[in-house]
Amino acid sequence: MIDPQLAAAAVESEAALARGTGDAHDHTVAALARAARGDQTGAQALLERALAMEPGNPATLTGLAIFHRQNGRLREAVLACDAAIAAWPDYPDAWLERGAILSSGGSAEAARKSFARAAELAPQSAPAHAGLAALAAREGNVGDARLHAEQALALDPGNIVAATALARADIAAGQSERARDLLAPRAAAMTKPNFDRMLTLVTLGDALDRLKDHAGAYAAYARSKADFAAIHADTAAGRMRHGEFIEAIAQGFAAVDPWPGAVCASPRAETPRHVFLLGYPRSGTTLLENVLATLPGVAALEERPTLAAADREYLSGSHGEVVASLARFARLDGPALDDLRRAYWEKVADAGVPNGAACFVDMDPLKGTRLPLIARLFPNARILIMRRDPRDVVWSCFRTNFAMTSGTLDYTSLESTARHYDALMRLTQSCLDRLPLNVHEVHYHCLVRDFDSTTREICDFLGLEWTADLRRFDRTAARRGVTTASAGQVQRGLYDGTRQWEPYAQFFAPVMPMLQPWIDRFGYS
Repeated sequence: MIDPQLAAAAVESEAALARGTGDAHDHTVAALARAARGDQTGAQALLERALAMEPGNPATLTGLAIFHRQNGRLREAVLACDAAIAAWPDYPDAWLERGAILSSGGSAEAARKSFARAAELAPQSAPAHAGLAALAAREGNVGDARLHAEQALALDPGNIVAATALARADIAAGQSERARDLLAPRAAAMTKPNFDRMLTLVTLGDALDRLKDHAGAYAAYARSKADFAAIHADTAAGRMRHGEFIEAIAQGFAAVDPWPGAVCASPRAETPRHVFLLGYPRSGTTLLENVLATLPGVAALEERPTLAAADREYLSGSHGEVVASLARFARLDGPALDDLRRAYWEKVADAGVPNGAACFVDMDPLKGTRLPLIARLFPNARILIMRRDPRDVVWSCFRTNFAMTSGTLDYTSLESTARHYDALMRLTQSCLDRLPLNVHEVHYHCLVRDFDSTTREICDFLGLEWTADLRRFDRTAARRGVTTASAGQVQRGLYDGTRQWEPYAQFFAPVMPMLQPWIDRFGYS
């Protein structure tokens, strides 16, 4: 779905291109419009032409950064912004976009500096102040969130990022009525799906949830998710949904029986303890990752595509291609597996993990999809699986405002979220039943209610020395930065987030047949 202002500008730019008079600006505007309509190939070609016409044009480079960010290529996006800033250090739009990129990537401090520089260069820039407000609200810094949000709204009363940041500050301060009164009229005034309405509705839902207006909150969340689906409909068209991807892996894995073991496997000398931390989004993986990262000598990565080389070769393409590729992977010999191991560790090193780390934690809640690969590539790795009441997990995924990925497209209704959860749990359980994995399950409620005993068990499993400093994981999270949707919760320390689904039990009736087997299996009956 395209922004109306961008669509209007693109009409003029496309006309200029058709006449053969289009300049770099026209190419950039038309590119961003085509990208918004789902034509990524056409957009890329137009941006390349724009840069060929005016190499180093900071506006074009910033447009390229926007294009990369919207397609999830955050590293390339930052590099494009840096090139724009190198060409024109005082170009505020490049600093503003750089802040947006770094914020979406979880680099809060660097994002804050970029937004602050944009605000310094363009004091009347409401988006720069709004970006600072959103960062502060995300981190629970109520004072700064209010300050910057009010500055942004004074410049642009219609700025939704600022309004929702101010509302989140109100919610955090126990003033949910103010948040509701701020957002409800804004949501009602927007008649068509767009990013602003989506953001307004999900924040309004949080305010109504705090006010115990559960029917109203559910309605707001449902409308927000419907907007999310509409906004990304063009991008999603023709793309295999993540739930379908899981089913393809499950079919390919089931077709190879027995699944072959590792060949010529040897642990990485520099990292004697290699850990995969997985489960499901909103199950507590970010919490546990930051707990473990508090220990001396433990390096952790948060949701990075560390198995990208194997993914490209064996988990890409259509449903049938994934099934066939897994059969090819199962036939790999020692040298081929060693190549994939090297590619994995190169990816880890590129992410900044030091070679001398005593323990490396690869955290990704959806890496259960990679267990067939992990079993052959890293048979000595330890696997931590987070478990949480399936109803809490599904409810949290449904109500959370995620960035767009193939996975989050499955969270646009309670039913589709439950279906995705069920698919991943079935695949994960099949892997646990068939593969010789070294696994320890961690229950979220045990971690938050009996922290010391639970973390002692985890440390014993990993061969790490327990220390009381683990209780200070919130400081670790604040220092490292958190890129997942759990940032605010993890940075405020230990709290019990169980049973949040219960006020919404009436809405779970249609999905209980999918969830009940897992509720029973995991002990949440």
